[in-house]
Amino acid sequence: MTGVLLIAVACLMFLTLYGLNMGSLGVFSLKILSNLLGKAAVLFPVFLLLLGLRLIIKGESLHYNKIYLSITLFVLCALALAHSYLVPYGEEILAESLPKGTGIIGGALLLILHRIVGSAGAVIILLAGLVCSLLLTGKFSIKDSVAKTENGMKNAAETFVQVKAQIKEKRFFYDQEKFEESDEQEVSEEPPVAFEQPIIEKFPLTPEFPAPIVAAFTEDDEQEISLKPQTVEGEVTKISEPEGTYVLPPLSLLNALPKSRQNQMREVTREQSMILEKTLSDFNVNARVIEITCGPSVTRFEVEPAPGVKVSRIVNLADDLALKLAAPAIRIEPIAGKSAIGIEVPNLKNETVPFRAVVDSDAVQKAENKLCVGLGKDISGNIIVADLGKMPHLLVAGSTGSGKSVCINTIIASILFRAKPEEVKLILVDPKVVELTNYNGIPHLLTPVVTNAKQAASALHWAVAEMERRYSAFADTQVRDISRFNEQAEEKLPYIIIIIDELADLMMVAAVDVEDAILRLAQKARAAGIHLILATQRPSVDVITGIIKANIPSRIAFAVSSQTDSRTILDIGGAEKLLGKGDMLFYPIGANRPQRVQGAFVSDEELDKVVGFIKNQAVPTEYKEEVTSQELGSDNKKQNVFGDEGYCEDELFEDAVRLVMDTKQASSSMLQRKFRIGYTRAARLVDTMEELGIVGPAMGSKPREQIMNNAEIESRFFEKS
Repeated sequence: MTGVLLIAVACLMFLTLYGLNMGSLGVFSLKILSNLLGKAAVLFPVFLLLLGLRLIIKGESLHYNKIYLSITLFVLCALALAHSYLVPYGEEILAESLPKGTGIIGGALLLILHRIVGSAGAVIILLAGLVCSLLLTGKFSIKDSVAKTENGMKNAAETFVQVKAQIKEKRFFYDQEKFEESDEQEVSEEPPVAFEQPIIEKFPLTPEFPAPIVAAFTEDDEQEISLKPQTVEGEVTKISEPEGTYVLPPLSLLNALPKSRQNQMREVTREQSMILEKTLSDFNVNARVIEITCGPSVTRFEVEPAPGVKVSRIVNLADDLALKLAAPAIRIEPIAGKSAIGIEVPNLKNETVPFRAVVDSDAVQKAENKLCVGLGKDISGNIIVADLGKMPHLLVAGSTGSGKSVCINTIIASILFRAKPEEVKLILVDPKVVELTNYNGIPHLLTPVVTNAKQAASALHWAVAEMERRYSAFADTQVRDISRFNEQAEEKLPYIIIIIDELADLMMVAAVDVEDAILRLAQKARAAGIHLILATQRPSVDVITGIIKANIPSRIAFAVSSQTDSRTILDIGGAEKLLGKGDMLFYPIGANRPQRVQGAFVSDEELDKVVGFIKNQAVPTEYKEEVTSQELGSDNKKQNVFGDEGYCEDELFEDAVRLVMDTKQASSSMLQRKFRIGYTRAARLVDTMEELGIVGPAMGSKPREQIMNNAEIESRFFEKS
C-alpha cells in the first residue's frame, strides 16, 4: 500500500517538473520542492520511485531501519556538499542563491557548519558523514576494503614478478640459440689470414708535419712549462670564495605568503556602500559612492558629494556613520588628487601583511639605495617604501601594543636583507632590554645592544664626534656627502643608523646629554651618513620636544589615546582613530598629508632564522669600545656639584641650587616652570636641598627660604674638583 502511494506521488512530481499542468497542487508542490531542494528537486521523484519499488518487491513496510537512516544521512551530506560547490561562500541562504544550489536544506546545513567549523571544516565533516552513511548500511567495511586492496596489490606484484621472470627466461633462451648459431657459422668458415693486406699501407708513411715547435724553446722555457700545472692549481684556489665572505640572507628564511581574502569581502563592502549612501541621504547630504578600495585593515569608500555640499557636513557625521555601519571608529578626509572624500571603515577581520610580501616586492628589490626599507601596504595594496637617506631621520610614536616594536624589527630586518656589514652599521639602544637584544652578535653592530641610559648617551656623543670626523674628511677631499666620498675614497665609510626603542626612558634619566646629542645629529648628520630612528610610547611634549620635532620631519604615528597625542606626533589629528596592530599614519618629509599604512608583520621565528643565518657565517664582529665609554658633560658637572659623597643623581641639581641662590627661595612650582620638568622631579630637588641644609622647611603654601649663604654653598658644593 505504501509502495504504491509513493510510486504515484513520484509520477505526479515527474509530470509537474516536466511542465505539465497538474493544477494548483502541482504548482504548490513544485514551488516547495524548488525552495527545499533547488537543483536537486529533479532527483527527489527518483528517490521516491526507487523506495516504492523496494517496498513492493520486498514486501516491507516503511519503518525505522539502518538502511533508511544511512540513506537520509547520505542525502543530507550530498546536498550540503553540492551547495558548497554551486554557491559562493557567504551566500548560502540568500534568496537568489537557493535555486542555484540545493535549496534551503543544503544551504541551512552548510551555513550551520560554516558558522561552527568554517568552510574547510565543513567539507571535512560532510565527507566524513558520507563515509559514515556507507558504514551504517553494514554492507561496507573499511577494514575489508583495505584488506581487499592489499590483497589485490600483492597479487598484482606477484603477477608482475612472474611475467618479468618469464620474459628474462625467454630472452636467455633466444640469446643462447643465437650464440650457438654463430658458433656453427664460425666453425664452418676458414680462419682468416692475419695481415693478408697490410692495413698500415692505407695510411701515408711520410706525413707532412708543421715545422718542429720544440726547436723554438729553450731550457728555461721547458722549466716554465713543467711548472704550469702547479700554477693552474693555485689559480683555481684563488677563484674560490675566501672563507668568511658575507652572504645576504635568502628570502626562503621567511614564511610563505598566505592567500588573500579580499574576494570574500566584496558582498560585505557592497552592503556597506548602500548603508553609507542611505545614511547620508537621511541627513539630507546628497553624495554617492564611486569607488571601493579594500585594504588589509580598512576599506576606503570614495564618496563624491553633490555640488554645494560642504566637506565639513560629511566629516561631522562620522559618529552617525560609524553607528550605522557598526564600526568602532571611522576616519574621513579628502583624497589627494581626486574630487572625492575618503571614508575609511575598519574591516571585520584584519588581514596581516607578511614581511616577505614587502621585502620581495619590486619597490624594495629594485631600490638602489641600501637604506630603503619596506614598511607595509597602503589601502590600495601598494607596497610603501621609506628611504632613510631622504628622510633623513624618523620619529615613531604610539601607545603600548600598537605595533612600534614590530615596525622597528621590520626596519632592521629590511636593512639586514639588503646591506652587508661593511655598508651599514647599527647602534641599537634598548632600555626595555627585551626588544632588540636578539640582534647581539651580528656583524652589523658597532657595539652590543645598549641597555643602559648612560651608555646610550655616550653612544650618541660618539656619533656626534664621528660626524665631525667625517665632515673633516669630506672637507679634505672636497666632497659634500658620504656617497660622493665613497666614490673617490679607497676606504669606504659605512652608513650608521642609530635606533632608540624608547626615547622617554632616556629623556627621564639623561635628558641634557641625550637631547643635545640628538639635536646636533638631527641638524647635521644627514650628509655624513648618520641617521636616527627614535621610538617612544609616551608622545608628550617633555619627551618629543619642539626642537626635536623641528629637526625630525619624517614621522610614523601608531594608535594613540587622544587627539592631543596625535597632534604632538604629526601636528594634526587622526592617529586617535587608528585600529592598532600595525595600523599607522606615515608622514614622510615633503608630504602634504599622512598616508595610512598597514605595517608588515615579521614574527620572532623569522627574525631568529635571519639572525641565525647571519651569525652562522662566522663573519668576525668588531665592536668599538669607545662608543659606550665617552665622557659626558653631566659627569663633570656631577663631580663638581656632589664631590665624592654623591648627594643627588639629578643633572639639574646644580642649576636648581644656583636658581635658589639668585632668588633666595625655593618651590616646586618655580622649578617646574624654569626647567620644564614634572612635579615629582621638582619636589625631589627641593627635598634634597632641604636635607643638605640649603633651604629651610616648608611653610604652608609659601616658598621655602634659603638658610645657607652663597659663599658656603660655593665652598661646599661647587669648588670641589
